[in-house]
Amino acid sequence: MKVLLVNGSPHEHGCTYTAICEVEKALREDGVLTEHFWIGARPIAGCIGCGGCRRNGGRCVFGGDRVDEFVDMIDGCDGFVFGSPVHYASMSGGMTSFMDRVFYSAGAKLRGKPGAGVVSARRGGTTAALDQLNKYFYITGMPIPTSQYWPMVHGNTPDEAAQDLEGLQIMRLLGHNMAWLLKCIELGRAANVTCPEPEPRVNTNFVR
Repeated sequence: MKVLLVNGSPHEHGCTYTAICEVEKALREDGVLTEHFWIGARPIAGCIGCGGCRRNGGRCVFGGDRVDEFVDMIDGCDGFVFGSPVHYASMSGGMTSFMDRVFYSAGAKLRGKPGAGVVSARRGGTTAALDQLNKYFYITGMPIPTSQYWPMVHGNTPDEAAQDLEGLQIMRLLGHNMAWLLKCIELGRAANVTCPEPEPRVNTNFVR
């Protein structure tokens, strides 16, 4: 089993990385492999809703960036942790563009795989950003591992985030719960218990 740890901060080793690493500790303790994926600091084009990926085998028309690299890694991973700093009570701009394009173009590949979101902030806006992150998992049909509180850490620097003992404890429990869920899914698969197939999609438009 393998979990991909996605860092949506423009700072590769900042507070978001500190939080993700604490999740990673617990995952590794429970025998789960991990790999880090940093979206980088370069601009990421946002999704324009053109539908080109539907005609392009699930590949976004804005190819050649970190989105394509991530999509190529999905099949080799069993679960995902997506981390983001809080910018104006929401995810970072780069992470928002990254998530929009990944889930619009390759959401079908993520369905049934556990996904968890974690956020970091100096002080406020965490719950709004976390709600934004979680919506991708709900819409895509990804089981969401929980913890004992909202998965967030507070601090303006990695050293400050490392002093948020409650936040770090929340991250570790999230990692343990992710590992537990992955093992349950693996046992279920061995017993021929598979992810339910969705019904054909119905879109209801209210303007006619």
